[in-house]
Amino acid sequence: MRRSFAFALLLASVATPVLAQTPPATIGDRYIPAPWWMRDPVIASVGQVRVEIQANRAFVSASFQSVDRSVAEASRAAADQVRALSQALSAYGADEVRVETSVTTRPLYDQYRDENGVMRDNTRADRVARYQADASVNVTVRDVRLIERVYATIVASRPTSIGQVNFNLDPDNSWKANLQAEAMKDARRRAEAAATNAGATLGRVKIIDPSGRVCQTDVLAGWPSYAAGGGQETTVDDIVVTGSRISYPPPAAPPPPPPPAPGGAAPSEAQIEAARLALQPPLQVMTDSACVIYGLN
Repeated sequence: MRRSFAFALLLASVATPVLAQTPPATIGDRYIPAPWWMRDPVIASVGQVRVEIQANRAFVSASFQSVDRSVAEASRAAADQVRALSQALSAYGADEVRVETSVTTRPLYDQYRDENGVMRDNTRADRVARYQADASVNVTVRDVRLIERVYATIVASRPTSIGQVNFNLDPDNSWKANLQAEAMKDARRRAEAAATNAGATLGRVKIIDPSGRVCQTDVLAGWPSYAAGGGQETTVDDIVVTGSRISYPPPAAPPPPPPPAPGGAAPSEAQIEAARLALQPPLQVMTDSACVIYGLN
């Protein structure tokens, strides 16, 4: 006679705890045992945590354009403009403000109208009228307290165009560790509250899963496929620890001001102060979750 098992499972999550009975399962005429951690009454608790942290990175780009009959002169003029801005930004320090520059050139050909009156370029090597040089500067601000002044420095240098200011959150390892620790604490608080409300007490920890996958319903309710993987059976005395997971929302960004007129001289202190405007780094949301499965007494 085939043995049967009854499992009392209490799932503690954001929703109201649910009491469920998980019957034994079969695949064809073959009996599939339950996962080892469901052979006694257990409570699977999902801990969740959410915090808001100010963005700590800012990004902005600008470009300078120069046109001349000589490719060398066009490149030199564009490089001189971006060089002045690069020197002004380097004064903030490479650890706080990082600057990347590049210069590209392209020919501008004589134009003519075809038989349909459409203006076309005469793309022959001997029909180059002028050369256009574009010098770009990409700025990464690692200390967002400087973003207003850095942006004002770029505006005061009078580039041909200025890109949108983007903010991002780049959390360090200590933030991630603290967030995971709080998710674990929240999982225990939820489990203790649910067990007390059900008239039970928490037993030993059976599984610690920072990714939260073990507590998903496809494992709790669909354990035949979980057990049919052919892996070796784990004893009830083992504690299994899996990898962690953390997610971030896409960054927000304020709209840029209208692009100023082109120019080339390094901005003065008065020009920088006159170009300053409010650029407050937005708050970014960090979330994490953890699954801890306890035995029940």
